Amino acid sequence: MACSSCATKDGQPKGCKNNGTCGTDGCNKLTVFDWLSNMSLPNGAKPFDFVEVRFKNGRKVYFQNTENLTLSIGDVVATQANSGHDVGMISLAGELVRVQMKRKKIPTSGDEILKIYRKATQKDIDIWKAARDREEKMKVRAREIAIKLDLKMKISDIEFQGDASKATFYYTAEERVDFRQLIKDFAKEFSIRIEMRQIGFRQEAARLGGIGSCGRELCCSTWLTDFRSVNTSAARYQQLSLNPQKLAGQCGKLKCCLNYELDGYLEALNTFPKTDVKIKTEKGTAVCQKIDIFKGYLWYAYEGEWMNWFTVKAEDANEMIRMNQQKETVEALEDYAIEDKKESTFEYENVVGQDSLTRFDQPKKSGNRRRNNRKKPQNQQRKQQRPEARKAGHQKKEGDVGVEQKKTTSRRKPGNRSTNKPNNNRPNNKTNQSTKSTARTTDAKNTAGSTNKGKVDGQVKTNNKPRPKRKPKQNNKQNPRQAQKPKSGTNQKPNSTTKNV
Repeated sequence: MACSSCATKDGQPKGCKNNGTCGTDGCNKLTVFDWLSNMSLPNGAKPFDFVEVRFKNGRKVYFQNTENLTLSIGDVVATQANSGHDVGMISLAGELVRVQMKRKKIPTSGDEILKIYRKATQKDIDIWKAARDREEKMKVRAREIAIKLDLKMKISDIEFQGDASKATFYYTAEERVDFRQLIKDFAKEFSIRIEMRQIGFRQEAARLGGIGSCGRELCCSTWLTDFRSVNTSAARYQQLSLNPQKLAGQCGKLKCCLNYELDGYLEALNTFPKTDVKIKTEKGTAVCQKIDIFKGYLWYAYEGEWMNWFTVKAEDANEMIRMNQQKETVEALEDYAIEDKKESTFEYENVVGQDSLTRFDQPKKSGNRRRNNRKKPQNQQRKQQRPEARKAGHQKKEGDVGVEQKKTTSRRKPGNRSTNKPNNNRPNNKTNQSTKSTARTTDAKNTAGSTNKGKVDGQVKTNNKPRPKRKPKQNNKQNPRQAQKPKSGTNQKPNSTTKNV
């Protein structure tokens, strides 16, 4: 509900800038489309001299244009009031006003007809806007005074007259309220003439407006003008749960929209049998448990077998009831029952391709990294052994020593765990014998005049020293590789054997 003046221009909202009122009355409450505006009058016919004027929150009154002013929709006019004058906006003019007055049964002649004085001047508009700016603060203060006097009432809205000489207080109450003292306090507080007017809860919701549970504006504040009574039977006919929180509207009463589709439901229920009628069969008496108006099905169950329901069409149920009325026997409900069709499930296929959604994700890190970390101490031992092996190779070339040293350190392959534990308590006889023989050969060579780096001060140093004893293990779960690791700061080699060539 928006007019052309609220459209955007150059990406920014334009708006009519009327401070809460539409300039063309296209997006106000209870607007009426003038579908007779483009039709010309026949020759010699005078235009209808009544106009519809809208005031605050959708209040509309019909006035007579006795001064023959040129008026159009959206003009602000000064109208007649009981005392002084009021200011409003023209919402409808022309022949459609005649139709509206006829529908609402408003007389076009008599002493009660009000008149339009003139078009509102700038002074009238300034006084009118200043008075409307005071309404919200006055409403808050008026509620405080009503609570102080312990009155069971709710002041919902305040409306100033156009000349700011009178204020009308709209309130709702379930019981009769004695507000004589309240009027005195209001007159003393606000220094203005006070008028109290009681309205219903639906009229209150229509004046204030809001958003309903359907997500749209309230019907009573947009187009609904006559409030019909709504009963809980309307919810029963439509198979709705009697939950007051869901059936009640913003006004606290039953929703008006319950009556919108009631006639269609009543017409569809005429083809269904009554739910309190029992069907007598040879197997037993069947009782109606549930109906579905849209599908046209009824569910029956035998007395004593309440868990077994049989789905029956409305035509078949009417036929069985007719047979019972004519005292004809009905064999069983199974003859008329319909098998419940299972809802087909659709399997969605990948029409784009069989690509995985995780194809761009980073792959998981494998466990090889952890294995490489385990091999780090072994790699350090190898680096330490490389320069010693080079030295031994040079000695072999220079001295033509036919002794080869073979490393017997066990290299653990990834995934294989060695269960051999070093036993340092028992001496190895083979290694002792080999070390003695190598010592003898080195002594003989050194005495023969061969140059050897192991000769210092007439003593011969041998690289194959006996391995010192180690402390016993404290943790049984210690890695055997860590047990074989040499201490830092020593040139001690791992356990190795030598053979004489």
